[in-house]
Order: sequence, then structure tokens, then C-alpha cells
Amino acid sequence: MPVERSWRPSLRPALWGSLLIALATVLGAWITLARVNDPLTLDVHTVAELAAEREPDMLMVSFAVDTIGGVWVSGVAICIIVATVLLVRRRPVAALYVVLAQIFSATAVQLLKHLLGRDRPGQMIIESDYGSFPSGHVANAATLATAAVVLLPRLWVALIGIGWVLLMAFTRVLLGAHWLTDTVGGAAVGVGSALLVAAVFAQSAEAEAEAQRSARAAPTPQW
Repeated sequence: MPVERSWRPSLRPALWGSLLIALATVLGAWITLARVNDPLTLDVHTVAELAAEREPDMLMVSFAVDTIGGVWVSGVAICIIVATVLLVRRRPVAALYVVLAQIFSATAVQLLKHLLGRDRPGQMIIESDYGSFPSGHVANAATLATAAVVLLPRLWVALIGIGWVLLMAFTRVLLGAHWLTDTVGGAAVGVGSALLVAAVFAQSAEAEAEAQRSARAAPTPQW
């Protein structure tokens, strides 16, 4: 039956998701364990260069992005809003996918932060939680962006998502909250988490959307 096929996990997103999270873990472990928390030259230069470019307008935008990308706005509020909109549009599977992807991503981020315990840059000018690797803000952005592309695979959606993730990464380094490699790790965890959860839910969500499209396209009875 079509409904049963739609619930089968997809192998490709599962493999890509696992690979990305594994790569992020290896990168973080290499920096914090093999290099004994010694930052890469690229990390040091990037943070120093952006710290020297802190202009009032750039800082104002960065502080705003910091607030939007935090756990309570991006990780909770926006996630709930998106899920609510999907529920109103009778897309419960899609809503569940978005919520579980965000939960999975946030859990993976916190596990890596506490397992690796990487020190943050000395130029940090905002308050933040424990552990620099990976960036939770970038992971939040990447998770939502990937989930959006999974549910609405359009080029403009992908471009907006990529732009948002890059802006988030740029502002995290500019504010001194993260090293560049932290943002790379955060992006990998975010995309990987969304793909892993999509392996279970994406086909079912697509079947759900197709059923809605068919219902809207059905002719209205004439009385």
C-alpha cells in the first residue's frame, strides 16, 4: 500500500546525516583532544580579523542575530510557530518532523559541548554557555534551514537557508563567541540532524503534502 511505503526510512539522508555528525565529532575531538584545545591558526586569525572590524552597525546586526538564533527564539519559539502553522495546515507529520529535528540537533550539540569542553575565544563580547564546539546558534539555523528544504524543496528556500546559516556563522565569530571551526561543526550537526530525522519522516511528510494537493485539486461537487 502507498501509505506503508511512505513510512519506510530513506537510506540516503540517513547516511549523509550520520556522516556529517561523525565528521563534526571527529573535528571537535581532534581540536580538543589531539591538539589539547590549541586553536588552529585559521581560527585565531579569523577571530582577530573580525574583532578588528567591529563597527557599530555590524555589532547591532550581530546582537540581533544572536538573540534570534538563540535557544529560546530559534530553538523553541520559532520551532513551535512553524509546527503550529503546519498543524493548522493539517500537516501533523511535517510538524512532528520539525520538532524532532530541532530536539535531536540541540541534544547532539549539548552532548558534544560537554564531552569536548572547548574553550571559547578570548575576544568574546557576549555571554554564552559552556563549551565552544560546536556552535549551537549555527546548528539551530542549519537544522531549520535543512528542514525547510526537506519540506519545501525549492531553490529559493535553499538560498535563503544558506544565507541565514552563513550570516549566523559570521556573526558568531564577529562577536568572539566561537572559533570558525565551531561554526563548521555546528552547521554539520544541524544539517546532519535534520537529515537523520528526515530519513524517517520525509517520505511520509511528502505523502501527506501530496494528499493535500490532490484534495485541493479535486473538483468541487456541483449541486
